[in-house]
Amino acid sequence: MRLKDKVAIITGAGRGIGRDIALAYAKEGAHVVINDIDAATAEATANAAAVLGSKSLAVVADVANSADIARLVETTIAERGRVDILVNNA
Repeated sequence: MRLKDKVAIITGAGRGIGRDIALAYAKEGAHVVINDIDAATAEATANAAAVLGSKSLAVVADVANSADIARLVETTIAERGRVDILVNNA
């Protein structure tokens, strides 16, 4: 478990490559914060990561909007205490 207990935000993680990255990080022990503009796909990925043991969290935000980015980071810090890794996939 190379990423044991690290907190990782993955943007665009609701589907595709972002989803695959999030699940790979979860398998390596990271607690993943799943960001997407689609709530349903974000929740689905977060649930899949939770099955792998991640304390996952879905946060709907548009990374093209600076206020949404700030809320994404603030939510992550409030819920998980810190950010160790950021994957800018979106």
